[in-house]
Amino acid sequence: MVQGTTSDAGKSVLVAGLCRVLARKGISVAPFKPQNMALNSAVTQDGGEIGRAQAVQAFACGIEPTVDMNPVLLKPNTDTGAQVIVQGKAVQDMDAIGYQGYQRFVLPPILESFSRLQQQFGTVLIEGAGSPAEINLRENDVANMGFAEPADVPVIIVADIDRGGVFAHLYGTLALLSESEQARVQGFVINRFRGDLSLLQSGLDWLEAKTGKPVLGVLPYLHGLMLEAEDAITDAQVDKADNPLQVVVPVLTRISNHTDFDVLRMHPQVNVHFIGKGQPLPPADLIVLPGSKSVRSDLAYLREQGWDKQIERHLRLGGKVVGICGGYQMLGDMISDPTGLEGEAGESQGLGYLPVQTVLAPEKQLKRSHGLLILPGEAAVPVRGYEIHAGVTSGVDGATAPVTLETPEGPVADGAIGLSGQVFGTYLHGVFDEPAACDAILRWAGLTACQTPDMEKLKAAHLERLADAIETHLDLAALWPEWASYFQRL
Repeated sequence: MVQGTTSDAGKSVLVAGLCRVLARKGISVAPFKPQNMALNSAVTQDGGEIGRAQAVQAFACGIEPTVDMNPVLLKPNTDTGAQVIVQGKAVQDMDAIGYQGYQRFVLPPILESFSRLQQQFGTVLIEGAGSPAEINLRENDVANMGFAEPADVPVIIVADIDRGGVFAHLYGTLALLSESEQARVQGFVINRFRGDLSLLQSGLDWLEAKTGKPVLGVLPYLHGLMLEAEDAITDAQVDKADNPLQVVVPVLTRISNHTDFDVLRMHPQVNVHFIGKGQPLPPADLIVLPGSKSVRSDLAYLREQGWDKQIERHLRLGGKVVGICGGYQMLGDMISDPTGLEGEAGESQGLGYLPVQTVLAPEKQLKRSHGLLILPGEAAVPVRGYEIHAGVTSGVDGATAPVTLETPEGPVADGAIGLSGQVFGTYLHGVFDEPAACDAILRWAGLTACQTPDMEKLKAAHLERLADAIETHLDLAALWPEWASYFQRL
């Protein structure tokens, strides 16, 4: 199990890299995270919902993701509350205090899912959440040592040296654990180191002497490494060609599945600008309204920032707008939440650019989808993605919908086009992932001679680079002595 000194210490990345290392050695491996808190989620083949990071880790293993890989997912919808998803299905919304009491009920399904993975795979790589040293959360913990102890798994602790204070982080985290938990820790990994390793050696010697635990490796800072983020938004992009297309994404308070924009950040002809609170939307060719876990409150937030007026001006000047999932709902005429699924019951007037109305319903739509994308002036191209939404949208006209999805019951229209072809919305997350679909959207937005990269190949290449670094800098034989012959250093 990989635990971390802080959030974003490198747990997700290290597990993904270790998954790739073992998989390419021919070892049967699967990822597992007992409890995840994230608004970036993925849909499994059987219609379950898990954290996005575990889907990436499954890809690194060369296997399909399943709900057992992340049996508990918390999706925050307020500062103090979240939707609780157990083994792929939403069970209810709870506030932080309520969930504290609820945790004793989720440990059995967590252990059940873990046991199933153990029976199916030669090894399971487990990711913790946050830090195991959160004193106020330890009593009902199921994400870190609260899982490691009943599951009886060894632990390594990773820290991000780029943040500073790495020795205090590691020493202090270990010191705050119980004796049995300390005994479970096999060693430390230091992540994202820049510079000459010899300058760090005295600190490594001190840490090992003070704790009695080995430093299993120091991983370098991998410039330009891009894997799908668990939650945090990064502005990292590849080097751009001259005169790229400018894309603006307003960052909503409960933005979800912002991994939709990863292909644009990797695109050599596109600049993506994530715009936060208090910032005006800069001039752009394309504005994309992202998904949201709290659509009506985020629509109100969008208006508070004055972004609605700036979107209106953008369209008046000939710009294009796309809405994905919650962003699609915002572009319509009305959003109704009669039972208070995402906050107070009521309804909100939409931005009015698409002739549709949305009602939030208790049954969440969870499915992978594929079909055709047809935009004004463009030929039909294949598109694929996934749907995660509680909204039921009416007013969709099959003759003018931008997406036609293939289903067992026949073709189904998705989304709408409005304002003389300048605006379109869709429920399809991942709408940019298929190169032909991305090319069509970017041409529609004004880009010529598109050079959209293949995200599957890029993702695989970045995982290979990460796995190479881990094999070079991590003592894998110390982690798995029984497989030492597999781990010849590169």
